[in-house]
Amino acid sequence: MQVSVEITSGLGRRLTIGVPAQRVEAEVDSRLQKASQSVRLKGFRPGKVPMKVVRQRFGAGVRQEVLGEVMSQSFYEAVSQEDLRPAGQPEIEPRSMDEGKDIEFVASFEVYPEISLPDFTKISVNKPTADVKDEDVDKMIDVLRNQQATYAVVERDAQDGDRVNIDYKGTKGGEAFDGGSAEGTDLVLGSGRMIAGFEDGIVGMKAGESKTLDLTFPEEYHSEELKGQAVQFEITLNSVSEKTLPELNDEFFSMYGVADGGLDAFKEEVRSNMGRELRNALKNKLKSRVLDALADLVEVDLPKALVKQEIGTVRQQSMRQFGAAAANFDASMLPDELFSEQAEKRVKLGLILGEVIKAEALKVDADKVRQMVEEVASTYEQPQEVIDWYYGNREQMSGIEAAVLEDQVIEAILGKAQVADEECSYEDALRPDPQADVEE
Repeated sequence: MQVSVEITSGLGRRLTIGVPAQRVEAEVDSRLQKASQSVRLKGFRPGKVPMKVVRQRFGAGVRQEVLGEVMSQSFYEAVSQEDLRPAGQPEIEPRSMDEGKDIEFVASFEVYPEISLPDFTKISVNKPTADVKDEDVDKMIDVLRNQQATYAVVERDAQDGDRVNIDYKGTKGGEAFDGGSAEGTDLVLGSGRMIAGFEDGIVGMKAGESKTLDLTFPEEYHSEELKGQAVQFEITLNSVSEKTLPELNDEFFSMYGVADGGLDAFKEEVRSNMGRELRNALKNKLKSRVLDALADLVEVDLPKALVKQEIGTVRQQSMRQFGAAAANFDASMLPDELFSEQAEKRVKLGLILGEVIKAEALKVDADKVRQMVEEVASTYEQPQEVIDWYYGNREQMSGIEAAVLEDQVIEAILGKAQVADEECSYEDALRPDPQADVEE
């Protein structure tokens, strides 16, 4: 086999590969010979069809099949011979495919980039630390009570915290604008769902009353036509409903899986769940900071094929976030540019992490895998069943192992980096850093 390599760009390579005719023709003859033993043709007994007839009937198809396999095999032999690492599938261009002659084809592709890792001791990272305090538990219990709140219609002025039912019509310069009108819609006053001044303007109104509010859309509003614009809203208040929070009793506690122990047991359950959430948030925040530091320090040429593939992944993940609302939407209609920045960052970090794994000779720690599976399983009623399910599902275990290996990469870097503790509140710990993009 003859191979020549041409560099077409930074990562682009073009291989011209020549394969002796004998390799193709010998395989074609072998397959036709086997076929002649079983092929059935009218006028011939089974196994007695002459080779000439077999070749006439099946030779062209068998040769095409063999050519495809030989080109695939010889391509991978060639990249191994030339010590190349293709990133993505090659584009194959046949040059010479005539029967009885040496075949020649050209394979164009990109290779993985060479990556120079930084000195990890030069990386500085602030490690967030936080605890679940008693006041954090109390706030969470208030959130849970509000989630289970009930509303009852009352005959009084609307107050902050009430749920009101309203009709409204928005106009700009006397003309209605898109999305500015609704009838019979519920709104909790103080929720911040509407633009500034809208909800405050309803406070003090009674059912049956109407009012016109002069308001201004914020400058950072998503609609170009409305941002910073003065508008009017005609509002009619249909009803006022007062919120009632559930009592902290056994009935309420049982809704969250606490059957015994009363308020103390319920608080302990809430604290435990918050602690688990906090640990994950702190880990992800630190991970995000380490990865951002790496991305800033390492320059990488990105293979276009890998970026294109990742754009497809990000596009599908984005569509899944919309759930049933996106069921009938063709995701391919969304332009690549919407996802290219995120995809490029993911590809870059993936390449860097792969290089760290190789440089540090990291292998998946089975104990850490078990620990992660048990952590996931602990949130279910039958943890052992979940553990058994994971260990019996190769695809799911691969995901766990990949996550553990990534954690080991972060640990390896932090073991050499300059790390300073950064105390923060529970709420700040759960809030992602600006522009953080760490896949869970």
